[in-house]
Amino acid sequence: MPALAGETVTLSPARTAAEADLVDIRTLVPDIAEDIRYAGHDNFVGAPVDGYLAPRCLLKRPVAEALARVEHELRARHARLKLWDCYRPARAVAHFVRWAHDLSDQRTKAEHYPRLDKSVLLGDYIAPVSGHSRGGTADLTMEQCDEHGNHCKELDMGTHFDFFDVRAHTDAPDVTPAQHANRLRLRAAMEREGFRNYPLEWWHYTWANEPTPHTIYDVPVK
Repeated sequence: MPALAGETVTLSPARTAAEADLVDIRTLVPDIAEDIRYAGHDNFVGAPVDGYLAPRCLLKRPVAEALARVEHELRARHARLKLWDCYRPARAVAHFVRWAHDLSDQRTKAEHYPRLDKSVLLGDYIAPVSGHSRGGTADLTMEQCDEHGNHCKELDMGTHFDFFDVRAHTDAPDVTPAQHANRLRLRAAMEREGFRNYPLEWWHYTWANEPTPHTIYDVPVK
């Protein structure tokens, strides 16, 4: 969840997804696999996050189109993407920051940050301004399917989503060769359509040509 260090960021006045040119990825790939964690309780906050009123993946239109191309290419190889988060409202990021400051809330430590003190999560892991709020970033993994494109299962990446630890670094040395190979396979598929990985989180990808690199949005996901 990297911050936009040294950059001036403007909050858009857009009030709706249409005004922000945010589209639902399922308008392009109706059956893409999704598990939008921040709309429910299964996340590092342990509760639905502010701004997530529905489990939907919204992205700026050209970013959604690029992600759809990744998906279509993977399906030719009997694989698929699975999406955990896409556009993230600014109010959701503020929720994360409030949570990080509440050091008494340790409910998700064992699952999400077992080797770190909660006080160090702000910065590399939880930023006060997130690239997700620009609508150009997605958190995701890859599934392998059978020869008919069915019975898809997540590849073993060595950690789960939002695991705040050096083991989640894309090139972490303490994962197995097979887990590292799976991470590189995902990265190669994403890079072919212009997405760039955040090295501290194997699941985090930003489109290199995002349309509004200095504008964030606070449109609710609904």
